Parts: sequence; C-alpha cells; structure tokens
Amino acid sequence: MAEISTKPYLIRALYEWCVDSGFTPQLLVAVDAQTRVPMGYVRDGQILLNIGAAAVRDLTLDNEWIQFSARFGGVSQEIAIPVDRVAAIFARENGQGLHFEPTDTPEPPEPTDQEPPSSEAPRTPPKGRPALKVVK
Repeated sequence: MAEISTKPYLIRALYEWCVDSGFTPQLLVAVDAQTRVPMGYVRDGQILLNIGAAAVRDLTLDNEWIQFSARFGGVSQEIAIPVDRVAAIFARENGQGLHFEPTDTPEPPEPTDQEPPSSEAPRTPPKGRPALKVVK
C-alpha cells in the first residue's frame, strides 16, 4: 500500500488555524500546466492566493486538489490547484505557516460544471483605478 502524504492534512490544519485565529490564509503556488489559475497574475512561475472565506467561494481542500472560485479584476474564475504544487501556506498578518517543495502533479479533475472550458486567452488585470458606472 502506498504511503499517504501528510501535505494535504497540514494544509487543512494551517487553513483552520488561520481562520480560528482571525488571520488571512495565503497560498503560494508553483504554477505548471496542470494548475488552473489566471495566468496574468503569475509572477516568476508562482502565484500568491488569498483563500480566506471573504475572498473565495466553494473552497474544497481535498487530498489531491484545492478548488474554489474567486474574482480577479472583477471577473469570477474557477481555480484548481494540485496539492503537490502548493509551495507554502501561511497567515498574511504574521507570516507563520509552512513551506513545501512542489512536486509533479496528477491529471486534472474533470470540470464540475456543465459549461465547456473557455478557449479565450487569460485576461490581464486592468491597469489603473476601478470605476463604477450607474446604469438606470
């Protein structure tokens, strides 16, 4: 029988500790071809994500994948991260957490919604200050 990794359990434990302590859980991810994140926000092959309850919807932290939806530049995006690609989880306020070595990833899960994947190129974040328009 293959040995079960402790990494997903540690990620869940640190997430719960952040939430219970009133901290903002941050996830540092080493992006690869299997990682579904908005590529316009990737810097040096990594992306830093706020996974706090106020920032994400439908967060799932399982043993193979971390999945949720979040807004980037005002546009809702479905995020899927292989647990093996998580480089760190920590509290934004004090930096306490754990660092991991990212490894290769398994095949991505099938999309949960019925919509086909978008063939559009990832959007780059808008520059400047956001503006609202009143529509009557």
